[in-house]
Formats: sequence, structure tokens, C-alpha cells
Amino acid sequence: MAHKFLEIDVFATGPFTGNPLAVIADADDLSTGQMRAIARWLNLSETTFLLTPTTEEADYRVRIFTPTEEFPFAGHPTLGSARAWLELGGIARGGRVVQECGVGLVPVRVDGEMLSFATPPRTRTGPLSDAELERAAQILGVGTEEILAHAWGVNGPTWQLIQLADADAVRALRPAGDRTGAHLGVVGLAPSVREVEVRAILEFGEDPVTGSLNGALAQWLRERGVIGPDYVARQGSAAGADGEVFVHDDGADIWVGGRTAVRISGTLAM
Repeated sequence: MAHKFLEIDVFATGPFTGNPLAVIADADDLSTGQMRAIARWLNLSETTFLLTPTTEEADYRVRIFTPTEEFPFAGHPTLGSARAWLELGGIARGGRVVQECGVGLVPVRVDGEMLSFATPPRTRTGPLSDAELERAAQILGVGTEEILAHAWGVNGPTWQLIQLADADAVRALRPAGDRTGAHLGVVGLAPSVREVEVRAILEFGEDPVTGSLNGALAQWLRERGVIGPDYVARQGSAAGADGEVFVHDDGADIWVGGRTAVRISGTLAM
């Protein structure tokens, strides 16, 4: 069978500046093994599959795969999947779409090309151990004394959150050496106080722009009173991208948003 295929540019500031996501539509007939094989073959950071929801509260259900594993939730796949569903004829109800995924129901606000998801609760928090902190510092190439704060931030993907002195310190990082198992989210505040610099350092490289990480960082920064309810995160300069993430805390939820656009549309032949 042929399936509609879209590739979405998520958190973009212009064409091909965000994080690409592959979306396969009408995927109820695909097995888990087929989904894994497609995601491995496409070899993007994530590929999603749109499915019939199991509850009337949801507009669609999604499964999210990396080339090696399945996530219950991830940020740029949430926004990209919502954009694909809308592009394929879905209609937002009351200015929002409800996604069903492994963590439950995730609301997505729709405002033109701008989409925002309500960040789900973290399932693990608390500081890193001394050994974990030392390992993170080694990967980043900094001394532990240069790390202002640290914590776990697990909300689907597993993130070790690191705060450095400022945005310049984050941009200056040159990770090196053995990165086995690395899943580091690094943040530093810019002089404007309403802007931060973010980098996602992974075992095999660096993610261009990362929704789940920015959601976990926003929850962590907000609960510590480090930043106000509205700010912009810049991410991707070290990975050849130019992503922009808009964060808004409405007092009940933290919304993580960005511009989304369809860059490729076609069919996937099975």
C-alpha cells in the first residue's frame, strides 16, 4: 500500500532551518516492525505515524520512532504531527488539536503556522549524582565548577539538564571524547533575560531543535524562578540550524511552540 508522506520543518525561522520530521499518514495497517524499519531507513531523528485515536477526546493518535527506539512523547514530533494532520484536512476545534500518544492526551494550540504543545509532567526530576555530573562535565569539556545547576528532566526522552553561566558559554561548548549514552540538555541565559541559548548533546551528534528538552528546561527554570513566564529559546547554530522556540507559562501549563511548515509531500510505497 501507499501512504501519504510529509516532511515538516519544525521550530523553523525560515526554509530548512528547523528540525525535520517525517510523518506517515493512515498508518493503522502498519505493524510495529514495519514502523521501526521505516524509521530506521529514513534515519531522521524522529519519524511519526498517524493513527486512528482510541478516545473521542483525541483528534489523532501518534507513535514516535527514532531510528533505534520508540518514545512515548517528544516535542518536535508532536508539533510536526499536528501540522501534518492539519495539512491532510484535519480541522482544529476551538483553536486546538488534541494528540493521543504514549503519555496520554497532549493539547496543541493552533495559530497559523505557529503551533504550541502543553508540556507533559516530568517523570524524573532531582539533581544528578556526583558521578553523573562529572561525566556530563567531561563530555561538555568544562569543569564541574562551571555548571551553575543540574537536574534530571525526563518527559519521554531522558534529559540531563545543565545550566551554564550564560548563552555565550553554551555556544562556546566543543563536546569531545566518548559520548556513549549522552543525552545532555544545556542552557544559558542571554543578556536580554527573555532569551536563552539551548543545545542538545547526544551520543552520536547534536539535535538541531528539541521540543521535549525545551519543555523540561522551561519547567526546571520556572520552578527555580530563574526566568519569567515568557521567553524565547534559540537552538541549532552548532548543528547547522537556526531554530526558535517560544515558551509561555499561563499559570496552569507551560506551552512550547514554534513555526511549522511542510517542506516535502508525497507518498511512501510499501
